[in-house]
Amino acid sequence: MRYSLFSVDRDDSTTLQSQIREMLVSAILSGQLAENTPVPSTRALAKRLSVSRNTVMLAYQALAADGYLITRERSGFYVSPEVIENLGQLPDPVRPKEQVPGDRVDWSSKLRLTPSTQFNILKTENWHSYPYPFIYGQVDPTLFPISAWRDCVRQTMSIKWLDAWTDDRFTADDPMLIEQIQRRILIRRGVIAESDEILVTMGAQNALFLIAHLFVRPDTPVALEDPGYPDVRNIMQLRSSDIRAIPVDEEGIRADMLGDAKLVYVTPSHQFPTNTTMTMKRRREVLEWAAQSDALIIEDDYEYETNYRGQPTAALRSVDASGRVLYVGSLSKSIMPGLRIGFIVAPKPVIKEIRAMRRLMLRHPPGNNQRSVALFLAQGSQDALISKLHHAYSNRWNALSEAMETHFPGWAQVSAFGGSSFWVSGPPELDATALAQEALKKGVLIEPGNVFFADPSQGKNYFRLGFSSIHADKIPKGIEILSETADKLLHRSTNKRENPLISA
Repeated sequence: MRYSLFSVDRDDSTTLQSQIREMLVSAILSGQLAENTPVPSTRALAKRLSVSRNTVMLAYQALAADGYLITRERSGFYVSPEVIENLGQLPDPVRPKEQVPGDRVDWSSKLRLTPSTQFNILKTENWHSYPYPFIYGQVDPTLFPISAWRDCVRQTMSIKWLDAWTDDRFTADDPMLIEQIQRRILIRRGVIAESDEILVTMGAQNALFLIAHLFVRPDTPVALEDPGYPDVRNIMQLRSSDIRAIPVDEEGIRADMLGDAKLVYVTPSHQFPTNTTMTMKRRREVLEWAAQSDALIIEDDYEYETNYRGQPTAALRSVDASGRVLYVGSLSKSIMPGLRIGFIVAPKPVIKEIRAMRRLMLRHPPGNNQRSVALFLAQGSQDALISKLHHAYSNRWNALSEAMETHFPGWAQVSAFGGSSFWVSGPPELDATALAQEALKKGVLIEPGNVFFADPSQGKNYFRLGFSSIHADKIPKGIEILSETADKLLHRSTNKRENPLISA
């Protein structure tokens, strides 16, 4: 048997035992290890990989329990013949017939929608490898209480909670999670809701898609904040041909410009992306407009838990007496983005229909995730995490504020809320996309702001700086590098304007 089949990566987060198991399973399934083939002795493989013999033994025993290996007395471990029999003989690959042009499918004529052509926020996948990641929506893993989360997951896997994640709940949600959302989250936002007025979703994005699918017809006039959340704009554009961009001022969305729209999407507590908090006067105006126009309001209460600078502001739904506000919340920012747990709060008839629609899409979010989150909330781990985030974000906010005042005076719109990002407006001649591209070469990640505008040409000089995933001590240097890059671009732009013969 070739020892070259085996190696381990000590920088990988996967345990050595798991890596050994995966290597053996892959070798067996690929046919590199035939039935009844002996595998290396535990002593030999441990020496080869420079790992504990006990680590190899545990991996072999686990594979034997799963039926991949068998033991023979005084001989060692062998590939189980039953595994090969169960797998059966794989058919030889069949080479497809050579197609003539007329046989090929014209997908463009068959696709009803082409969402891949929409203008979207782009994220750098390997952002961890950059020294100055001023990107939004990612978390700093050093702040996350991994031990507490691991304990919740371990409890979820116990016999006591087995039915919470092994049963198919059809359309139902985890009752413990619903209770925790009521007690731990909504009450802080001033929202009172019965259990049948709450639906768990796969993040806020899934919630918004479900609402759009239920309420938006091809001719429904939909009003959106401008600048605003690009993904909700793209979701609505897939449903309606009447999308209206409503300007945002220092009080929030312009209620006087909503007109005859039948649905409006707002982020009142923390406007996306300008960080403006909608005033109480403007909230009343929006609610009065909805009542007079027989319209609905989607309230996206994202980042509600990152208010560490201003006084807490109750959710718009908490002052909605008519039930026209459909409330969307998420746990992505306070726990982890990859978890994909969100929720909708709406009147019972609405939740009933969205629940039925969700069943057609995915039945319900994974039960193990729901129960793990419920335990995380119930045991106070999220409260402790939010307190930790407030301390860290406050320090980073101060560091970024000072750095911006030093290197970009007057550019940043300072949030009275807190949050995890700064919205930055450069001079009209600034090309923020070019700035992002040049800064990337120097290890600085920023997000161009034109994607947030209905008309991208209006936002070419805007960009966003997130600070949730960058340590405070790195912020000053990162902003200094960004400032030097911006100065060079602006100087180049000025020279080109004054002397068109100067090339870029």
